[in-house]
Amino acid sequence: MTVEVQSEATQVAEVVVPKEELEAKKIVEEVENEKVKEEEEEETKPKAMEKSSSYREESNFLSDLKENEKKALNDLKSKLEEAILGNTLFKKEESATKKSPEKSPSGEEEEKKDDENKVEEKVEEEETKNEENCDTNGENKEEKESEEEGADLDVDGVDKVISIWGVPLLPSKGDERTNVVLLKFLRARDYKVNESFEMLKKTLQWRKDFKIESILEEDLGSDLAPTAYMSGTDNQGHPICYNIFGVLDDQELYNKTFGTEEKRKQFLRWRVQLMEKGIQKLDFKAGGISSLLQINDLKNSPGPSKKEVRVATKQAVDLLQDNYPEFVAKNIFINVPFWYYAFQSLLSPFLTQRTKSKFVFARPAKVTETLFKYIPIQEIPIQYGGLKRENDFEFSASDCEASEILLKAGSTETIEIPAAEVGSTFIWDVTIVGGEVSYKEEFVPEDDNSYTIIIQKEKKLSSPIRNTFKNNEAGKIVLTIKNTSSKKKKAFYRHKIKKSAI
Repeated sequence: MTVEVQSEATQVAEVVVPKEELEAKKIVEEVENEKVKEEEEEETKPKAMEKSSSYREESNFLSDLKENEKKALNDLKSKLEEAILGNTLFKKEESATKKSPEKSPSGEEEEKKDDENKVEEKVEEEETKNEENCDTNGENKEEKESEEEGADLDVDGVDKVISIWGVPLLPSKGDERTNVVLLKFLRARDYKVNESFEMLKKTLQWRKDFKIESILEEDLGSDLAPTAYMSGTDNQGHPICYNIFGVLDDQELYNKTFGTEEKRKQFLRWRVQLMEKGIQKLDFKAGGISSLLQINDLKNSPGPSKKEVRVATKQAVDLLQDNYPEFVAKNIFINVPFWYYAFQSLLSPFLTQRTKSKFVFARPAKVTETLFKYIPIQEIPIQYGGLKRENDFEFSASDCEASEILLKAGSTETIEIPAAEVGSTFIWDVTIVGGEVSYKEEFVPEDDNSYTIIIQKEKKLSSPIRNTFKNNEAGKIVLTIKNTSSKKKKAFYRHKIKKSAI
C-alpha cells in the first residue's frame, strides 16, 4: 500500500512558555539565608501551637466539629441573636435633630392656628369616613397587610431579617446556612468568639457603607474585564476566579485602572462586584459549595516596582480578607517568576498555617500539571494547556468531557476514531500533560487499494491542538502519540462527528 502525503489545514493553539529568570536565584538564596537566621532566633522563643501542615478544607457539618468549635459556634450565635434583637449590631446613626430656635409670640400664634386647622381637617376626614361606612372586609385586609409588613419587626422596630450573601443571620430562624457563614468568621479568627463577632459586625457595617446590596446591578464598565473573571468549576464544584496580572503591563490599561485615586477606587468596587458575582454561585449548605478556587497568573506581571499596583493590590487583598473570610478553598499562583518566590519567602513568617496551606505555586513549565490536580482538563483554558476555549461553538457542556490515556516512558499509543459514514466531518481536541511528545494524524481507509491520507505530519506537541477532517470514503482516523522520554505523561482527547446533511 502506497502512502500519499496530503496535508489538511490544521488549527493549532499553542501555549508560549516565558523565559526563565535564572538571574533571580541569588535573591532567593539571600532570602533563604535570612529565613534560616530568623528560624534560629525563633527557637529560643516560646513556641505557639501550630496546626498541621496537612490542613484540608474543614467540614461544615455540626457532627464533624470538635467540642470547643461547637461551643464557640453556639456562643457566637447567642451573641448575634442578642445583638440583632437588641438592635445593637450596627452603629447608632447620629441624630440629625437639632434644638430649634426660640419662636416669637407671633410665630407661636401662627402655630396654634395651624394646629387648630389640622384638628378641624382631621375631624372632617373622620366624618367623611363614617358617612362612607367602609365595610369590615376592607378594614381586615388593611390590618393583614400591615401585619405582613411588620412581621419581621418587633414592637421596638427591630429588623429581624438581617442577612449576608442571601443568608439570614438571626440564629433562631433555624437556617442551616447561618452556621456555615458563622463558621467562616470563627475560622478566620481561630474560633475566638469575641474577635469573630467584631469581625462580623465590621463586615456588616462595611457592606452597608459600601452599598453592597446594589453593587450587582451597577455598570462598572468592561475595561477591567481582562484583569479578572469567573470561568468554570474545579473537581469539587468550586467556581474558579482567574486573576490575570500580566494585562496590567499594558500601559494604556494600567493608566485606565490606576491612573488616579478615583480610578483606583473604581477598581476596588469592580473587584468587589466580581467577588459578589462569584458568591452568587455558592449554596452555603453544610455539604455543599461555600468557597471559590482562585488562580493568579503572574506571567508578565508588572512586579513590585510599580507603586500604584502595589497599593491597589494591597487594598484589594486587605478588603477581601477582612470582609470575605474563608472564601478561598485554594489560592494557586501560576507562571511564578523567581522574584515572587523571594517576595513570598519574606511574607511567609507573617502568614498563618491556615493561609499558607491554601497556597500552591507553579513555574511556567508546570502550569498544566498543577492545574490538572484541581480542575478537569476540559475546564482548563487552552492558554494553560487545557481544552476550554472561549466562545467554543464546537463542544458544548454536554459533550466536552475528555478521555485520558497514560503514556508510559518510551511507549507509543494510538487513538482511533471510526469514520464509517461517508461525508461526515470529524472534530477532535488533543492535549498533553507532562511534557513534549511526537504526534501525527492519519486517515486510514477501509479499502486496501486506497491511500492513507496524512492529515498532520509528525511533529513535536506540548500544547493543545484542534483539527477537523471530512471523509470521502469509509475508514478511521488514527492519532499516534509517541512518548520518547523516560518520564510518563498523560494525553487527553475528545471528538465529535457532524454528519452530512442529505
